[in-house]
Amino acid sequence: MPFPADAELIKHRRCNVLGVHISAVGMEDAVRLADEHILRGHKGYVCVTGVHGVMEAQSDSDFLHILNSATITVPDGMPTVWVGAMQGHTGMRRVYGPEYMLELCRLSVSRGYKHFFYGGNPGVAEKLAAVLIKRFSGLQVVGTFTPPFRPLNPEEEAELIDRVRTLKPDILWVGLSTPKQEKFMAAHLARLDTHLMVGVGAAFDIHTGRITDAPRWIKAAGLQWLHRLIQEPKRLWKRYLINNPKFVWNISMQLLHLRTFD
Repeated sequence: MPFPADAELIKHRRCNVLGVHISAVGMEDAVRLADEHILRGHKGYVCVTGVHGVMEAQSDSDFLHILNSATITVPDGMPTVWVGAMQGHTGMRRVYGPEYMLELCRLSVSRGYKHFFYGGNPGVAEKLAAVLIKRFSGLQVVGTFTPPFRPLNPEEEAELIDRVRTLKPDILWVGLSTPKQEKFMAAHLARLDTHLMVGVGAAFDIHTGRITDAPRWIKAAGLQWLHRLIQEPKRLWKRYLINNPKFVWNISMQLLHLRTFD
């Protein structure tokens, strides 16, 4: 897999969560950094990362490199925020992917930024575009692309590249799962004519009503994983019931300085 060697990085503080360099930001900072990146005409990608992404990176060095090469790697889970606070980043706040999408869409109306949606089941990207255009008057959505449940073949990849080159979106939203979406962004960074790719996972399904979002108090308590597990037990049980205990053990070792994650 090609590494994102030409990703543009905007300097900001980051914390170390098991070797993953999570941006020590809140929502306002995350939106500002993305806006600054686009205004400068840079190319890059944003990873929206919580415990699942951090744990996937423990056994996949390529994925770890991709996360740490991102323009911004926002803290999508409360445990990453708590670890950041323990490392002195007291202003760090959760940047929840679906809410980050809404805030960037809100900003883009006044900026005139153009959006492209890649991912989701058939019809989801188109429905998402309709939902967001209705919510944000003046929002520019220039295209969508629904990929198959496999890697793109050469013809499909050429079609995507040509379409994006023609439409030139400022933000290309990638709605796959982790780590597929991050690996897609890294592999296509130099090939897609867009300033910023953002991997937002379940945001496509949440904003189109395919899955239900958790109440705010559940998010604040760091229990959104349980809410998701109840909705999709067959798909998510391994992610949460195996990865979460491993995360607690490893982060305890890191915080107690019994193991170093560089």
